[in-house]
Amino acid sequence: MRVIKTGLAGVVIIEPSVHGDERGFFQESWKSSSYSGHGLPGTFAQANVSRSEKGVLRGLHYQYRQPQGKLVYVLEGRIFDVAVDVRPGSASFGQWAGVELSAHSHRQLYIPEGFAHGFIVLSDSALFHYYCTTEYAPQYEVSIAWNDPDIGVAWPAEPVSISARDRQAPRLRELPAEQLPQGVS
Repeated sequence: MRVIKTGLAGVVIIEPSVHGDERGFFQESWKSSSYSGHGLPGTFAQANVSRSEKGVLRGLHYQYRQPQGKLVYVLEGRIFDVAVDVRPGSASFGQWAGVELSAHSHRQLYIPEGFAHGFIVLSDSALFHYYCTTEYAPQYEVSIAWNDPDIGVAWPAEPVSISARDRQAPRLRELPAEQLPQGVS
């Protein structure tokens, strides 16, 4: 397994070991000892799967209480995945990192607690899997405008479908301080 740093501290790209031959391939999608040995979580509280069609944009989401770290990867298809630092007082507050993830590349992205997360589907459809360090708590979830000009995410495609909640999401600077993650660094 290879861990590659991004421009944001704690946000890393993971290239797992993949063993393939003419029959297909095998890979460990997560192993506690391997990941914790790289400073990544050794346990997760929840796992999720979503399927989306081409052009669907989901995000940017985070939980301000019970913040979630996420280990994300694609089982089918191709997406552009984004992490945005929303930790108050962080030197990289409001900055983003993005990476293309696909079933073909087997790459994963780890997004620590205190970061917003979003993605857009680049292939006809995508089956997306992610582990979370804490359970989903909808009462603490916040959306940030996917096209917030202060953040300036360079999405590689124009979205075709965005939820009403995400279309109406405020800019990061419009959020009250109490809706930013506390106690994460």
